[in-house]
Amino acid sequence: MIETPPSFAETPDVDLGGQVLADVLRSVRLSGAVYLNASLTEPFGLISPKHFDEHTPMAHLRHVSIFHLVAAGECVVELADGQRYTIREGDIMLMPFPDTHRFYRGDGGAMASAQDLVRAGSLPGMWTIEHGGGGQETRMVCGFIESSELLHSPVFRTLPQLLIDRAGEGRVSALLTGMVREIVTLTNEAISGSEIMLGRLMELLFVEVLRRYVSALPPSAQGWFAALNDPVLVRAMEQVHGNPARRWTVDDLARECGTSRTVLAERFNDVMGQAPIEYVTGWRMQLAAERMRAGSDSLAVIAGDIGYESEAAFNRAFKRVTGVAPGRWREGAKSARPYPKPMRRG
Repeated sequence: MIETPPSFAETPDVDLGGQVLADVLRSVRLSGAVYLNASLTEPFGLISPKHFDEHTPMAHLRHVSIFHLVAAGECVVELADGQRYTIREGDIMLMPFPDTHRFYRGDGGAMASAQDLVRAGSLPGMWTIEHGGGGQETRMVCGFIESSELLHSPVFRTLPQLLIDRAGEGRVSALLTGMVREIVTLTNEAISGSEIMLGRLMELLFVEVLRRYVSALPPSAQGWFAALNDPVLVRAMEQVHGNPARRWTVDDLARECGTSRTVLAERFNDVMGQAPIEYVTGWRMQLAAERMRAGSDSLAVIAGDIGYESEAAFNRAFKRVTGVAPGRWREGAKSARPYPKPMRRG
């Protein structure tokens, strides 16, 4: 269960934004794991494969983001579009939709594929890589966050392709520093059963990185995360999350937020790029998707609980938003196997 990070609770509005974030993360059922412990020595070049393709079967049922934690040393990461960044000890990389990317240091010559180098580690589901020319070491611990967020939902879609949390920039929270240290320690010790704790730590790390990302956004930022810094929008989202079955109109929502219909509509459009009622519908669909995945309630019951007068009306709304009829979505969710580990040998 994801709770509101305590570092959100600095002002009433930020506390409210933290609750909205917690609501959304709870609805998408975060699940984390550490899957790779890598020792890379200069010179080296390593290709990390693409981990997510929205066109693959069952992609609409789950989503995987990748973390890279730099435990020691430094290297360059190059994204699929050619952008390069130097990452150093203590840095955290989050890739919401990880495409193929490369790590290198020194004149590594030909790039090696990570999938050709992985070996089974001492913990279930964890792999190891030892690669390079024997020079200065770069240590990396890699993990993933899996969620059941719909592709049309806001959390992952509005993040940048690469989010780097720099250890040396600004005040690093004790919570973040402590989690990274504990993840590296548990990975090194590889004590039986520690994979469970590692998974929980990855989930908490994800929440804290998101919190820090929100706090650093400029006033001109747009997107769902930027809305968490807007008092009008965060109150509107809190109202919708607290009572999704209410027959919301823009006037009703504006009244509950203590603002005018015009101001509310303008804020939604300017910051989130959608109308208020579009947000209401999207939140209802996320709740319905989780109910169908995790429970056995009929579509008629789910439809009524999230504010639809009939199953037919709910079916039309769900298919309009997701492109998939709810019955078909449920069949896929019930039959889907656990997501394969992002790194697999051969």
